[in-house]
Amino acid sequence: MDIVLVHPRIPQNTGSIARTCAATKTPLHIIEPIPFEISERTVQRAGLDYWPYVELQKHESWQSYLHSRELRNQAGTIWLISKFGQRIYHSAQFSADDALVFGNEETGLSPEIRAQYSETQLLRIPMPCTEVRSLNLSNAVSILLYEARRQLKLDESAT
Repeated sequence: MDIVLVHPRIPQNTGSIARTCAATKTPLHIIEPIPFEISERTVQRAGLDYWPYVELQKHESWQSYLHSRELRNQAGTIWLISKFGQRIYHSAQFSADDALVFGNEETGLSPEIRAQYSETQLLRIPMPCTEVRSLNLSNAVSILLYEARRQLKLDESAT
């Protein structure tokens, strides 16, 4: 499974997501451009000293990421997480070759990327309070990743 961040904007969120990816041995893919360096202090602090355990790949573009999936023979579903999704995340059936794709903290996923995929691949996290626009990106990644891991029974033998 891949976690994919498209143009993340907040270094601390990216660092926190990297820590979650390290803990779960989940590859983290970052689609550039991003307005910070992974080596910046704020990113490093949020990821603590776990960066050596992060399988990080940066890609020049969305198309570059898709090409890397082809090279790795990953045929799983690309799931887009967006407030525009009609389908609640836990109704999806995840597989080990899937990708969970998240847009940036300011604008989410672009309409151009969303338009490339079926509405059934567009998932949302329900938020009953309509005054809240979105969840923290790091929290959203954790919710989706751990639901996928639960379905795949990846944590049943973990200590």
